[in-house]
Amino acid sequence: MFWSTQKFKGTRDHKTIDIKSYKPSIQAINTECDKHGQQLNLYCPSHLMPCCDECISTNHSKCTGIKSLAGVVDNTKIEKSTKKIDNDINSTLHILNEIINNKSGNIKRGEEQVDSIKETIGKYRKKINKHLDDLEKKLCQETDTILNQEKSKASDLKTEIDGKQKNLKKMQEHLHNVTTHSSKLHSFLGVHQIEQQVHQCQRYVDDLEDDERAKEFDIKMKQNDEIESIQSKLRSLESLGEVMVVKTEIALNRETSVRRKAQVQSRVQSNINNMTMNIETKIEINIEEDISDMICLMDGRVIVVEQWGKVNLLTSDGKLQKQLPIPGGACSVTQINQNTIAITYPEEKAIKIFNMENETVTKVITLDKVCYGLSFSNNSLAVGKQIWQYTQDLSGPEGLCTDSYGNIIVADYESNRIIVISKDGQNSKVLISEEDGLEESKCICFKHNESAGFICDYNGTYLTKFNLSAE
Repeated sequence: MFWSTQKFKGTRDHKTIDIKSYKPSIQAINTECDKHGQQLNLYCPSHLMPCCDECISTNHSKCTGIKSLAGVVDNTKIEKSTKKIDNDINSTLHILNEIINNKSGNIKRGEEQVDSIKETIGKYRKKINKHLDDLEKKLCQETDTILNQEKSKASDLKTEIDGKQKNLKKMQEHLHNVTTHSSKLHSFLGVHQIEQQVHQCQRYVDDLEDDERAKEFDIKMKQNDEIESIQSKLRSLESLGEVMVVKTEIALNRETSVRRKAQVQSRVQSNINNMTMNIETKIEINIEEDISDMICLMDGRVIVVEQWGKVNLLTSDGKLQKQLPIPGGACSVTQINQNTIAITYPEEKAIKIFNMENETVTKVITLDKVCYGLSFSNNSLAVGKQIWQYTQDLSGPEGLCTDSYGNIIVADYESNRIIVISKDGQNSKVLISEEDGLEESKCICFKHNESAGFICDYNGTYLTKFNLSAE
């Protein structure tokens, strides 16, 4: 046996290297700030992100607990973070693949259902005369149009998910490379950047639960009940039936939580003594009615409820978008999902479920007692059960909300203060007061998954935007 040293035309210009020195290519990891071009040398635990000196002075001046990036890197277990992100990628890929398989089967079932509907339409036609020809054609066209619309939606979703899957696989490949062939700093920054991208994909999967395109569809037809009995009145017959799409919620069996977790450290019970609140701006809303409740919706918009009155939907910057067409005297409101809210009506002893997209009351829950406030958690509406009572330092509490640690933030109207009470009800602290520019605070709420939010005054004149910080 011998080896030829002849160089072939296609490879004569190629160069060889020792296999021991070969390293796979790694995406460039930027160690400088994208906005300011300075070296990333600090870390903000409030926002869970590396920062430069300019970032701290301009965007994180109100944040507490700023740390040295080098110190954070030294205390971080890259291997543990890498394993978690790898598991998250695999879990997300599994969920997306499951949705694609479901949609493929759904399309096939829809085609079979349409075939069955057309067969039924044909049977109708045989029982009646030529007048049904036009109706048959019309209904078949409606059926095909609906099927094509649903198939198009499903195909678009499959294509979109396929793109997400490809991106996730690229992230996974990059994740393995960056932790194997980079310095610890590069590994940390690389893993951090990949983590952000993975979180975006996880939020995308989370949002699919409320995405109409991801819901299972069934194409059915409701037969006209009079079709058998009016053969003598065919000219008065306008339709053979109604073709409809019945949506069914799908259950996503997620193995990992898609809530954001820090690569560096998990959030635990915060010390309220380290909490600070700052007023950022005031937005005129000029509702000029007594206000009973307010919430920030998942999409950033705000709902302000007039006491025993109307339900106002505002844009994220405080402009009145519309008054929701719900009859009765409203009191308190909570959000169930992206398009659905629940509102209490004490005078009616009822809770009304309202679909904001269709602008319809979809359900009325009648109660045997008057209900004022309510909230939504763990797929259930909570209308009140006392766990503990706190009366110290309060002179007229009106509105409240909870932060991500479970602490209670109270708008104390009589004293014109915002007070935080620890989650166990043992301690409290005044965050801001009239001296800080607070006026007749009635309601308070956080933006979805943020440490910022709004305070509304008693008469609905202003939305006061605040930011809450804690070490």
